Amino acid sequence: MDIDRTGLAAFLRRRRELLQPEDVGLPRGQRRRTGGLRREEVAALCHMSTDYYARLERERGPQPSEQMIASIAQGLHLSLTERDHLFRLAGHRPPDRGAAGEHISPGLLRIFDRLDDTPAEIVTELGETLRQTPLGITLTGDATRYTGPARSFAYRWFTDPATRELYAPGDHSLLSRMFASGLREISTLRGPGSRAAHYAGLLLARSEEFRCLWEKHEVGVHPQQVKRFIHAEVGLMELNCQVLLDPDQSHRLLVYTAAPGTESHDKLRLLSAIGTQTFH
Repeated sequence: MDIDRTGLAAFLRRRRELLQPEDVGLPRGQRRRTGGLRREEVAALCHMSTDYYARLERERGPQPSEQMIASIAQGLHLSLTERDHLFRLAGHRPPDRGAAGEHISPGLLRIFDRLDDTPAEIVTELGETLRQTPLGITLTGDATRYTGPARSFAYRWFTDPATRELYAPGDHSLLSRMFASGLREISTLRGPGSRAAHYAGLLLARSEEFRCLWEKHEVGVHPQQVKRFIHAEVGLMELNCQVLLDPDQSHRLLVYTAAPGTESHDKLRLLSAIGTQTFH
């Protein structure tokens, strides 16, 4: 497919002009004279230079890569149909939809963008973190930095002992059963050629604990209503986890809260004051 530079430029300009700062979690500010987002704001949302993005709107520069187009689609909060259209304008075949996709829906992003003062994250069905709020990073560390199979929290649980340090030891046995159970369910649902099946195969080769749990064929093991975190700065925290599911992409928005008046509520406020840090 050839790139349609004129169509691509026009589509980008129109989408940028339609977006308002509050749509993407940005402050409007007092000096904004025109509607829509500025090019530098879109560039920051898309994790690229303003110059690079501006050249696309001016029908200049090299053909953007698939990775770059995916980043632009996410930064502009495009729907799946709009994302696919953008890929075709840029001369690329659109990515697959469904469970294997990582494009977050605009609706889920709009909710996420309003959770700056709350620990929250968007994850795939395999526990691969796509987005975290600043307080979410303060709570659990930057989970978006992993690559390969280690992006999956379940995979890290059985292969990286440091992963378990954040959780109360008394909960480890249930969490192990839950992750093995969940991976079995997803592997069966998605089939032998799926990423879930691939991760299961890797874990069977690497983890004796996982092999023992896998042989039990457990399914339907659910998490406790209250998650117990052990944070390096504030100690034990008991947090409720509310889940919002996007069925089209099998993404989950996880929001962590503490009951008002509890010690964990006070510790969560303290974490907010501490600010964003990366804990290993």
